[in-house]
Amino acid sequence: MKIWITLVAFSIGTVWYTPFYGQSKHHILTFHHLNQSITIREYFDYLDQVIDSFNVFLPFDLTEHILVHANPWILDRLVATDYYKRAEVGDFLYDQRKAVVLKKGDRIAIPDVDLAAEIIKKLNSLSIEINIPEFRLRILKDQVPIYQFAVRVGRNEDVYLAAADRIADLRTQAGSGKIVRIFKDPPFINPATNEKYKETRRDDGKITLMPLIPWLETEINGIRNGQLIHPTTNPSTLGKAYSNGCIGVKEGDAWIIYYHAPVGTKVDIKYDLVTTPNGVDSVRLLDIYKRHDLPQDR
Repeated sequence: MKIWITLVAFSIGTVWYTPFYGQSKHHILTFHHLNQSITIREYFDYLDQVIDSFNVFLPFDLTEHILVHANPWILDRLVATDYYKRAEVGDFLYDQRKAVVLKKGDRIAIPDVDLAAEIIKKLNSLSIEINIPEFRLRILKDQVPIYQFAVRVGRNEDVYLAAADRIADLRTQAGSGKIVRIFKDPPFINPATNEKYKETRRDDGKITLMPLIPWLETEINGIRNGQLIHPTTNPSTLGKAYSNGCIGVKEGDAWIIYYHAPVGTKVDIKYDLVTTPNGVDSVRLLDIYKRHDLPQDR
């Protein structure tokens, strides 16, 4: 696949462009014009080629996260590929990887060094907060929530997992840590049987292939215990203690989390039974792991 670069900035001056970073205008050096449509299957490889082509002469290190934050419409397109969003409009797709996410004729803005620095500053200010009994994941910017999503968490039981060859505590573990690895094309293995699988039964009873959406691996309290943040193909399980310990989210939400949690992002997983969802009134949550003697286990 050839990547063609169209330079407009260096010959006629910078192009003014207004992304979502505040109301002020920022410089865009140039635009990359797509001469073909790109599916999700091709998406990551295509972006890598575009980034590598521009990094030859850019005065900063352009990354996938910087590029997408400079082009928020790309994230909107990815979120729209959520199986259930498509189902709402009667669009069934067995293989999500065939969904077109970048269209022929689209323009991808290439940011200048000032906009890139602003995006990096924002990314460095982000963190992830999960409250297990609340079934909520929040993305914080300077400790202020900017997104919140419903999640599912680990079951309240100990079960033998063939993948680990031991009895495992399936409860999602509380603690502090960070994102340490991203699986852009994760293998799908049932930890209970250690068998690979490719298909999934959706909440509507239909069968599809597993979607290609990144999974985020966490390290909590210095331990990598396989506790990942990843999409679930069954959103009916959100708001429940249902998983093998991972934090499950909607497919569309998983794309937003991925682009707001690069490797190194701080993760804080709490077990707070008392919350103030409206900022005023306190609400006591159900003690799903029976930790009534530890009301705020952090």
